[in-house]
Amino acid sequence: MLQTASAPFQLCFRSLFNAGRGYAFPCDRQGRVDMDALTDRARANYLYARAMVGRELSVPSVQSDTLH
Repeated sequence: MLQTASAPFQLCFRSLFNAGRGYAFPCDRQGRVDMDALTDRARANYLYARAMVGRELSVPSVQSDTLH
């Protein structure tokens, strides 16, 4: 999974076709991503991930980032 800056939670978009692949973005407990805090590349990936939900990626889920 692609990851950006550390945060207590991550919004995770998982691939529908390739296990272990997808995108993860720092977010708050409700799954809100601060797009202004993302780099240009991370922002582009976030917008892509949102657009690909149901086509290439699953509906995102909020997960605790306690493993990192």
